[in-house]
Amino acid sequence: MSTYRSKSLLLALSTAAALSTLTATPSAQAAEAATPQPTLTWTPCARPDLGGPTTQECATLSVPVDHADPTGPRLDLAVSRVRSEDPAKRRGALLVLAGGPGGSGVQRLTQRGTKLRAQLGDTYDLVALDPRGTGKSTRADCQLPASDRHLTTLRSWPAPDGSIDANIDRSRRTADLCARNGGPVLRSLTTANQVRDMDLFRRALGEQKLSAWGTSYGAYAAAVYAQKFPHRTDRWVLDSVADPDPKRLAQTWMRNTGQAVEDAFPAFAAWASDPARGADRLAEHPSAVRPLILSLAVRLDRTPKESSVPGTPLTGNHLRQALQNSLYGEANYLPLARLIAAASSTDPKVKPVLTPDIAGPLPDADAATTIGVICNDVRWPAGPGTTAAYRRAVRADRTRYPLTAGFPANITPCSYWKWTPAEKPTRITSSGPSNILVVQNRRDPSTPYFGALKMREALGERARLVSVDKTGHGSYLGTGNACGDARVTAFLTTGVRPAADTSC
Repeated sequence: MSTYRSKSLLLALSTAAALSTLTATPSAQAAEAATPQPTLTWTPCARPDLGGPTTQECATLSVPVDHADPTGPRLDLAVSRVRSEDPAKRRGALLVLAGGPGGSGVQRLTQRGTKLRAQLGDTYDLVALDPRGTGKSTRADCQLPASDRHLTTLRSWPAPDGSIDANIDRSRRTADLCARNGGPVLRSLTTANQVRDMDLFRRALGEQKLSAWGTSYGAYAAAVYAQKFPHRTDRWVLDSVADPDPKRLAQTWMRNTGQAVEDAFPAFAAWASDPARGADRLAEHPSAVRPLILSLAVRLDRTPKESSVPGTPLTGNHLRQALQNSLYGEANYLPLARLIAAASSTDPKVKPVLTPDIAGPLPDADAATTIGVICNDVRWPAGPGTTAAYRRAVRADRTRYPLTAGFPANITPCSYWKWTPAEKPTRITSSGPSNILVVQNRRDPSTPYFGALKMREALGERARLVSVDKTGHGSYLGTGNACGDARVTAFLTTGVRPAADTSC
């Protein structure tokens, strides 16, 4: 038995049985009674050609901008469902939560609905929503210049020499523009409000409880919901989850990226040196792939290479960003290998083909949501001495984790954010029903295994952990591990969790 489990076992066993039958607190009942009953009008989704289930339906859910003022200004959320076709087998509704902040739940249901139905049969209505600021829900804008909306600028990659002066200027500029142009909608983009919106969605569906499958940031939002509304949770799956430290949140998630990329990189190195790659093989041995990429990035720092996108040359930071994104799954390895090969070519006619994630700027609304949630949720380091501390941290991080070149430790607009958090972040605890399953790849380039262990520790006996011996981000129905998939499917369809933490 692990240390954290043994420490919490006696307390958790004494509380779990009582809390598994929790009912709404008086304050929660009062808040629910004060909020008008939400309604939904379902119609066939407009784009069945996107490959989702043909029975997928869409609707609009009206929610208050400020949940403390339920009759005040409102915004719209796009929601979707795929109904169970057998009422006799239907248990309830399974909420599908995408990552981000900024991921579309409706799109994820479209992408994964057919696979989910194959796994779960008619056990659930599959449901999803686009969180406020996301997808087809009401959006917010900061009116950022396009040059500030590339991933390599939003993620604060340092200059080739390690300088962060441009990042400091951009962070100040971004915070100013968001304060000037974002308005109440941007101010409302918080995890706490997303969780309240989720509960309004539950009410609109007519469900007493929800089950959920949340991935990445969606898993964190699901954990917060389970903490705030434990009496509304049925079967709860947290997939690829991060350290829930309420004092730091996304600061910790960023800082963990350097080690996460290091953990995931060997899988790509082995793939790229496998003779089976043929003409796409990058090296004869895995150990040669890292120096190849590091030296190529330095060359591109000095001399960016003309790419397939006019006006957007391939820089060293573009390459580093492409590497990090590509480690999310093996399906991304081939485009990355071909990008590296083209960038290494001495033939001036060969232009690297930029993958969509680095080919251009994000839409302004997408950038605003990503920034808004992480800055609104928790206070970031600010004030005198802040920039000096970031300079030191970036220097140390560049040395320790050269593949990420210091960006995980760098400054963000949150250090200059004009709004203070409206409420304290939720602390995840072991108080609540024992109905949570955490599933986690051991080598995840975004939400690393060691961070997921922090969530597992916080949940105590509320949860069981399925550790999956795979590389990539997103475990269930994502990395092809039959054992891990079977454990999650069994839990969602039968309610049976492993008796103890287990490995696949």
